[in-house]
Amino acid sequence: MADQSVHVTGATKKLIDAARTIRGVPIDRRLWRPGTLRELLDMRATASPEAPFLTYWDEAGPTYSYTYAQFRREVLQIAAWMHVDLGICPGERIATLMHNDPRTVLAYFAAWVLGVCVVPINSGEDDERIAFILENSEAKTLFVLSEYLDRARLAACTLAGQPTLVQVGGEPESDCLHWETALSANWPTDRLPELGLENECLIVYTSGTTGPPKGVMLEQYNLLADAQSIAEWHRFGAADRAMCVLPIHHVNGIVVTLVNPMVHGGSVVLHRKFSTQTFWRALAQEKCTYVSVVPTLLAFLCERAEPLAGYDLSAFRHFICGAGPLTVDLAKSFDEQFGLRVVHGYGLSETTCYNCYLPVDLPAAEYRHWMLECGYPSIGCPISVNEMAIHDGSGVDQPADVRGEIVVRGHCVMKYYFKRPEANADAFAHGWFRTGDEGFWKPGPDRMAAFFITGRLKELIIRGGVNYSPFDIDEVLNAIPGVRSAMAVGFDNAIYGEEIGAYVVLESGAMLTNHEIIAACRLELPYSKCPKVVVFGTEFPVTSTGKYQRNKLKPLFAEWRDAQFREQRQPQAPT
Repeated sequence: MADQSVHVTGATKKLIDAARTIRGVPIDRRLWRPGTLRELLDMRATASPEAPFLTYWDEAGPTYSYTYAQFRREVLQIAAWMHVDLGICPGERIATLMHNDPRTVLAYFAAWVLGVCVVPINSGEDDERIAFILENSEAKTLFVLSEYLDRARLAACTLAGQPTLVQVGGEPESDCLHWETALSANWPTDRLPELGLENECLIVYTSGTTGPPKGVMLEQYNLLADAQSIAEWHRFGAADRAMCVLPIHHVNGIVVTLVNPMVHGGSVVLHRKFSTQTFWRALAQEKCTYVSVVPTLLAFLCERAEPLAGYDLSAFRHFICGAGPLTVDLAKSFDEQFGLRVVHGYGLSETTCYNCYLPVDLPAAEYRHWMLECGYPSIGCPISVNEMAIHDGSGVDQPADVRGEIVVRGHCVMKYYFKRPEANADAFAHGWFRTGDEGFWKPGPDRMAAFFITGRLKELIIRGGVNYSPFDIDEVLNAIPGVRSAMAVGFDNAIYGEEIGAYVVLESGAMLTNHEIIAACRLELPYSKCPKVVVFGTEFPVTSTGKYQRNKLKPLFAEWRDAQFREQRQPQAPT
């Protein structure tokens, strides 16, 4: 949009510009060399036309496969159709209501080749949220898989400016354009307009639990610079093959397992969705060298406990893991069970994707130290695309081991929140992007700072005016024998403002009581920091990317709002 005031004020724009520098280098001095996503695609298809790029697995196994040349040919055809027939122009926005599917990937790259911004919508969203995203993003066209067509119609009909519906798959319906029918024609690719690295290419809507979602605006350069930095850190090359089991409506799936393989000239095996039943078989059969996961998926693999002796995993290098709280207990269990390295990291949609990782080549003893012996698994050291620090509430750098807010600046930092000037003013208040996550740092490997995350600032439990990190309590809860997974929850309490509860899912056959769990916590925690109430359940509320939604558990503790909990002291022996 020409009018920037709908997004940011003049004062905030200066702060955002400061947050989009890396070691003093502004974002318009590009560190990325190969050019735009279109130029990168041309380069790969020319240099390695017959090399594999994309293979797709549905529930039954592998189905589609594209070489770089085949993928480029289809992408250019779709981009030409979008431009010539649908009238979509650079700078405009399309939305997608699609799950992991080759046509989703083709739609993304076609839009980027055209200089168009993609708004991926999670098919798991409720109808009201889908309508909000469509209206807020001002998407001109909605590409929708046929199984979601009724929901798309329902959402679109509530909007003043209804987007054009493009049906993908299924038998053509009269009120929609049809993807497969349109692409049976030959579209002229020589009419595609020029584009630059500053082209807006992605609006990802946050999955916050309160208030309307915020649209994170990313440019082509953000994606390419972050993907290049990720590839350099992990030393990926043309022989590396990613496995994508995370949803590609989110930056993790998009950047790590779609853009990143193209940057390093490798390939990707895209799965319809994660499955513990087929995970190890697919990893071995496709000779994948890395896979990006969230801690929840590691927990699922541990729970299934499938023996690996029958699989040839000689090509596999390591897991990339982030986007949620990884506990020491889970990291230890996974290591003991499978003996495969997990390269822990951290990042956000607002900073494109990953911002730090543990070094990939740490000796075993040093790896165990940073993952298991510091109270929390370290999220690692900043990668080359950005800087990181810990700030207090006034934006002042904090020394080692002092908790504060994790902040980021670099060429991966978003352009802004779309049409949210007040959110931008808060997020960039000190010339860095404020993540909202609490953490600390320690002197780390090779004189780099090693960072740790201790919780969301908005999830901190404030009991009687004292701040407690729920992550500290999570670690204690999850180490109790018989507990499959557990989470500390701060709930409203009339006496202390907030009290501490525990939501617990037990292992199969475990018979722990609330008293036994609280007693186990008291061995490790002071009374003030110990859970006072235990609620048992069978599953956690999670986002589509596997992040636990701690605050959604608060209503389960409503009956203890007026309760006053007192420490039961042991009577002292008479003197």
